[in-house]
Amino acid sequence: MTDTLDRAGIQGIVARGYSSLGHARFTLFACDGQSAARGLLGWLLPRVTTAAPRFSADTAVQVAFTPAGLRRLGLPETAVAGFSLEFLAGMAAANRSRFLGDVGESGSRGWAWGGPAGPAIDGLILLYAATAELLDERQAQLAQQLAATDARALAVLDTLERQDHEPFGFHDGISQPLMQGLPKASRAGGSVPAGEFVLGYRNGYGQLTDRPLLPRSADPRQLLPPDPGGSSQADLGRNGTYLVLRQLEQDVDGFWNYAAEATRRPDGSGDRCAQDALAAKLVGRWRSGAPLVKAPYRDDPALAEGNDFGYHHTDPMGLACPLGAHIRRANPRDSLDPRPGTDASVQVNSLHRLLRRGRSYGPAGGSPRPGGATGLHFICLAANLARQFEFVQHTWLNDPAFNGLYDDSDPLVGSRESRGRTFTVPARPVRRRYRGLPQFVRTRGGAYFFLPGISALRYLEQLPGSVPSGPRTG
Repeated sequence: MTDTLDRAGIQGIVARGYSSLGHARFTLFACDGQSAARGLLGWLLPRVTTAAPRFSADTAVQVAFTPAGLRRLGLPETAVAGFSLEFLAGMAAANRSRFLGDVGESGSRGWAWGGPAGPAIDGLILLYAATAELLDERQAQLAQQLAATDARALAVLDTLERQDHEPFGFHDGISQPLMQGLPKASRAGGSVPAGEFVLGYRNGYGQLTDRPLLPRSADPRQLLPPDPGGSSQADLGRNGTYLVLRQLEQDVDGFWNYAAEATRRPDGSGDRCAQDALAAKLVGRWRSGAPLVKAPYRDDPALAEGNDFGYHHTDPMGLACPLGAHIRRANPRDSLDPRPGTDASVQVNSLHRLLRRGRSYGPAGGSPRPGGATGLHFICLAANLARQFEFVQHTWLNDPAFNGLYDDSDPLVGSRESRGRTFTVPARPVRRRYRGLPQFVRTRGGAYFFLPGISALRYLEQLPGSVPSGPRTG
């Protein structure tokens, strides 16, 4: 049975990446007191874009909160405690930073925003627009409202106009999970239960993920939906999700210089074909997006959107797509135990999927170019931070022993601080090992947010100084 999504009750970014809105800007804010927080939310509420079908607007607005922001709005501590432990601890906590690989140059103490030494972030406002002029207009309105409500922008993250490739030059956004309850999932197989991405719906285990439930007495206006689990409580989490935001700076020059040096001929001359082939091995796809599993020897732009493939039957040894390549780690598909190559393996993989909604950033006015800070404002959505985002980051991307390897972290985004500086390319008769991989991606900021459903936003906007609350359950 597939849950029926309350699309009008869900913020729109859950259902769509706003591909028609090529311009975006993300504002991290803090409020001076509850009245400021409530005033800002009251202004935002009628502007928040939902996931209702047939979206055709030329702008979109989304809002999410940190635990500090929820407290600022007046949500009592007993209710805040109903959120996940990872969300409450925060991405920048020392133990969590080590777990996520945010160490050395990526350490949270050096972040531009979100770090332990910086000001506390209350929330995040995502603005999208069809044109740069319209985005500037909406941002100016937001800035005026922040000032009028005694709130302030801690950081404003600009993005490049939306493109179909990421800063390293590879076609991006191909392998997105299909969420049950949305039209694309009904037309294709391999969809993922809605509860993997939206709280208050059944997840891949057929259960409701833990979320904050409140006694009905805490919601006298009955703004919140009832707990679908059958308790008598009001569901603050339903139609919401967790949003992960990370500023990932990409060393584009370093990446391509490494590929060039590692493939240089004995006479010192360059080999562009070998350079492109090694870069494709690191990623798992050619620049066009064609997967190595289907195009192992040369790029094939006709396969640019190719996503219907597995690894176990077609490339179990990694002879086409190396076992440690980026896309093979981020989405192992059918190669996991138990019973690799079967639906059981695909099902295990589906328990760790992420909805990605990031946008690239770089020098103003165009594509990334040498000398300018370039990267990705990585955004993903998940109902379970530990089992989805943190598991993928720690156990798949940063694990040097992933897939039977020994000293190989993700060659594209993995941490090299202590181990993981090797990239192994299986081959016959002898494998090739590239040693001393530089750090191509560094974390420059990050935070966890709760993206509330529309009913929860209305509830938070009208909170008094404190309300009674029930225990964490669900």
